[in-house]
Amino acid sequence: MSDHEDHKDESLMDKISEKIHGHHKDDSSSSSSSSDSDDDNKISAMKAKVFRLFGREKPLHNVFGGGKLADLLLWKDKKVSGGILGGVTVIWFLFEVLEYYLLSLVCHSLILTLAMLFLWSNASTFIKKSPPKVPDVAIPEKPVIEIVSSLRIEINRGLAAIHQIASGKDLKKFLCVIAGLWFVSIISNSCNLLTLVYILVVLLFTVPVAYDKYEDKIDPLAEKAMIEIKKQYAVLDAKVLSKIPRSVKELKEKKKV
Repeated sequence: MSDHEDHKDESLMDKISEKIHGHHKDDSSSSSSSSDSDDDNKISAMKAKVFRLFGREKPLHNVFGGGKLADLLLWKDKKVSGGILGGVTVIWFLFEVLEYYLLSLVCHSLILTLAMLFLWSNASTFIKKSPPKVPDVAIPEKPVIEIVSSLRIEINRGLAAIHQIASGKDLKKFLCVIAGLWFVSIISNSCNLLTLVYILVVLLFTVPVAYDKYEDKIDPLAEKAMIEIKKQYAVLDAKVLSKIPRSVKELKEKKKV
């Protein structure tokens, strides 16, 4: 009987010790999980406070839409991005350096393609090979309608902005647009439209991927530059821009006073 009672007491003590250890484990795991969550919150808060260029809060891939265009600009598929940039470079070299004409290029390309297909089709009987299968090429209706619709929306936005500027309601915006157009006209005098388009394409395929790779080094420098630009703009606004009336109506009222 005494052995049986001792065994019961030992099993009871074992259960109590297991419960105590279990509580300690739960407390330690809960404390560790809470500390981990606190660390994650601190890291996310620190990331939120980091200066990002143009005030962006999303990754650069999402800024560009997160689709195929973002994949191209950020070189997710190096073969496709390199092929597009190489093709644009060849086109620019042909038209700008070799001074090739568009109509001549199209005609020569068609002559070469048709001649090769014609000779291959006729020579296939002699060399005992199957003739080339020329696919039926047709422009689908849906993408054309989508492109035209998006172009219509952007053109209407531009026309609305031009109407707002020309209405004389905001003189500052009017002067800024005039200065921007004047700057573009100066650049266009030094190089033609094709070179400008090529420079823009090269910048689009090089600047975003370089920034995505070295953003931790670029953002602090950009923050310092933005602080300095804001200081200079505050001085310019206090001395010049604040004295410019926002509209012609305001200018007339100042003259009356």
